[in-house]
Amino acid sequence: MADILQVHGLSKSFGAIQVANDVHFNVAEGEILGVIGPNGAGKTTLFGMLSGHVVPSAGQVLYRGDDITSLVTHDRARLGIARTFQVPRPFGQMTVFDNLRVAATFAGGLQSVEATEWIERTLATTGLTRYADTLAGRLPLLVRKRHELARALAMRPKLLLIDEVAAGLTESEVGEFIDLVRRIRNMGTTVVWIEHVIRTMLTATDRLMALAGGRVLAIGIPNQVINLPEVKRVYLGV
Repeated sequence: MADILQVHGLSKSFGAIQVANDVHFNVAEGEILGVIGPNGAGKTTLFGMLSGHVVPSAGQVLYRGDDITSLVTHDRARLGIARTFQVPRPFGQMTVFDNLRVAATFAGGLQSVEATEWIERTLATTGLTRYADTLAGRLPLLVRKRHELARALAMRPKLLLIDEVAAGLTESEVGEFIDLVRRIRNMGTTVVWIEHVIRTMLTATDRLMALAGGRVLAIGIPNQVINLPEVKRVYLGV
């Protein structure tokens, strides 16, 4: 299957601190790629460079064969790249439905009836239909995380970047999110997923990439990557 994303030599420095160093990897269309690494490994900075929130110091990002390295966030969103944030950022005084309408209209390019139909489908997919008229700022933790994912889905992404949605959830809630991400992939969306919950990365992903010190330490079959001595030493401390 063709690659939807190609990353060549991405690097990022903040002054004297280098948080990403010559990162290379590809993501196939329809794949779920998991990303792990200790705190400070450069995971969130990498997502920022993929989504347009962070300008790389060097390197190139190709999306469906086109160089998007210089594109700003909203242009990437209109091309079909969406991301979630580890700390949800909803419009708290707007309803869940209206939050999704903003995403569907301004990033997804949908209007009127078409937008409403897509929002209703997204709410159903993420289990949020009964919260449609609830103010986003009043949602409990699990629902806030679902809402963050729903807002990204409302943009009709072809490539979805998920940043640690499983953090702080119970075992059963993590299982629900694994099922949800699989459904999203089955809808035709490619997923790159940062997560600290190892069970999630081993059971829900097609490949696993381990980062350390801003570099790609290993990438491949999840169980093989997590059992590599260098990954155990850096990520698991053994």
